[in-house]
Amino acid sequence: MEKLASSKKTKEIVKKYGFRLSKKLGQNFLIDENIIHKIITGAEITKDDIIIEVGPGIGTLTQYLAEEASRVLAIEIDKKLIPILEETLKDYDNIEVINKNVLDINLKELVVSKFKGQRVKVVANLPYYVTTPIIMKFLEEEVPIKDIVVMVQKEVADRLKAKPSTKDYGSLSVAVQYYCEPKIVTRVPKTVFIPNPNVESTVIRLKALDNPQVQVDDKKLFHNVVRASFAKRRKTLLNSLSFSDLGLDKDQINKILKSCHIDPKRRGESLTIEEFAAIANSISRIS
Repeated sequence: MEKLASSKKTKEIVKKYGFRLSKKLGQNFLIDENIIHKIITGAEITKDDIIIEVGPGIGTLTQYLAEEASRVLAIEIDKKLIPILEETLKDYDNIEVINKNVLDINLKELVVSKFKGQRVKVVANLPYYVTTPIIMKFLEEEVPIKDIVVMVQKEVADRLKAKPSTKDYGSLSVAVQYYCEPKIVTRVPKTVFIPNPNVESTVIRLKALDNPQVQVDDKKLFHNVVRASFAKRRKTLLNSLSFSDLGLDKDQINKILKSCHIDPKRRGESLTIEEFAAIANSISRIS
């Protein structure tokens, strides 16, 4: 099958099927083979790997994934793309396409049923309007993953890898780094898509940790503490946590912070993931 990673071939396929790209579904088709090779290299795909791709579009990246990996499971929400994928991927016997919304799938059950619980790699050019929910779904549902290598909006990538006391550091940074080690693979210009998106893009690799970066007594409480700490970035940690739904008054929060050797006047954006864990564990032990 002829490769799709060109403006000419992509336009031919779209015209042949009378397909109209949906802004609502964030459809921007990748047309640059060089970027695809960088994604493949960044994901370190081998013949032993099982790949889950979310949003294959017309199958441009999917073709290359199938040639490098053992199996590819592509999840596509747009039913109008299914007949196109049936044509563009017909020469590959190691690809399965599912026409579903990834956010509606029990991903852990899917991996168990399809791959007997083997660890998978998620490699995709994600729809930007649902990037964060998709990434967090794979992580929070404890899907057995090796890596998540995805194309995302540049600003989102910067938040995923951000460190304390930087402008991009927030609850998403902590949530993802609890599970993964982020690393930028490559920056991506607008010009490698049809149509050109309004934003710059980045390919980022989230390497799954064997164990979470910190040990917490109550994972839900830990994430609640993180979210509360960033809810009002200009407020001190003492005020942010006191006026949250953690159910503790100011005196209790003050004592907890001091027991963790954390100045109550600090702001959430200055805390390390280890300090968030210490606060959450202290709250858990007095609850």
